[in-house]
Amino acid sequence: MPSPKIPSLDRIGLPAPLLLGYLGVLLFMIGDGVESNYLSPFLEDEGFTAGHVATTISVYGVFVAIGSWLSGTLSAVLGPRRVMLYGAVSWIILEFALLAWAIPGHSAALVTVFYGLRGIGYPFFAYAFLVWVTQAAPEEQRGTSVGWFWFVFGAGLPTLGSLVASATIPIVGEFGTFWVSTVLVALGALTALLGVRDLSHAGPAPRDEPTSPLRELLRGITILREPRVAVGAFVRLVNTAPNFALFVVAPLYFTRTIGFSQSTYLLLVTCVYTANIFANLGFGIVGDRLGWRRTVTWFGCVLCAAGMLLLYYVPQLTGPNFWVTLLCWGVYGIGLAGFVPLTALMPGLVRPADSANALAVYSLAAGLSAFVGPALVGLLGGTAHMITLIWTFVGLYLAAAALSLTLDSRTDPGHHTPATEPVRSQA
Repeated sequence: MPSPKIPSLDRIGLPAPLLLGYLGVLLFMIGDGVESNYLSPFLEDEGFTAGHVATTISVYGVFVAIGSWLSGTLSAVLGPRRVMLYGAVSWIILEFALLAWAIPGHSAALVTVFYGLRGIGYPFFAYAFLVWVTQAAPEEQRGTSVGWFWFVFGAGLPTLGSLVASATIPIVGEFGTFWVSTVLVALGALTALLGVRDLSHAGPAPRDEPTSPLRELLRGITILREPRVAVGAFVRLVNTAPNFALFVVAPLYFTRTIGFSQSTYLLLVTCVYTANIFANLGFGIVGDRLGWRRTVTWFGCVLCAAGMLLLYYVPQLTGPNFWVTLLCWGVYGIGLAGFVPLTALMPGLVRPADSANALAVYSLAAGLSAFVGPALVGLLGGTAHMITLIWTFVGLYLAAAALSLTLDSRTDPGHHTPATEPVRSQA
């Protein structure tokens, strides 16, 4: 039976029946993010080579991308609740195997297998819940509802996760902290899977006609033939690819070229991405009022292009000035959040039966951005060619802005086509 609505939650865009789902995702992502800032040095201290650690993390990234794609498509076939369950169970089992056998046994192969496969865990859990949110949230507040999703997602990974690690490592050690993360993941899974009582959108997506699971999985790829879906995937890829590239080059650029100390640089990054977390929520609200596509175009693509230029050129003039650099990087970090309404926009680009597949493509693009960004750094020469990197990223953001103008969805609050106009088939 559907849970009763809570008016105060409705007013801030939180679907009341899914409230404990949001809390569960927060706890799950805190647990997943605990390792984010110390896994690599920990494995090297355990005797694994730097090359093997890099390979292991790359394999993990491959499975994150695969899990990101499958989360949406499987949600259409099995329902988001079941996909969340599979994600949580796989994460816990594989983490237990990693901690109980692979690391203590100093088996490089098992570490790669168990940790790599664990990469499907958080996309299955988190992105399947995102599908649930887009299906359950009223259209008029869908942008705000997905903003809340990205708020709890970003708060957990890596922000609060890193804080948990900094608090527990002095008490239980680095290895013990991995077990703490496992407990948090399990607690988050139980909170979401047992706490969400409104199951009307927890099952498979309704279909216009019977279809096989294999055909549905294939639809998660063939839907890219829809031009607007392909454009939406490109815009999502551009959203965070330059950001992942910055993770590679920014530490060197800002400490060696601009002159920040490592501690000041880390504080700078913490401040920027804390602001980004709150901006995720803010732009969800803005999108519901201004229009999702308009918000993505101007506050996402264009603002990121401007922020990227400020981030590169202004510190060269001012030197290691914390507040000026924070302001410039803050423009970029807030611009990243301007893409949040794209999550609400994507399902409206296709017929309702394909909404989960559209989100599957969106999630795949999100996962691939973690590869494309660092790959561009390698192809374009790294920090030695920063100006080439920066202008490449600016060009990508402006191209995404131009293409985003084609993302016209009837469910978009900024769409002015009469609601009575018939919806064309997107089959």
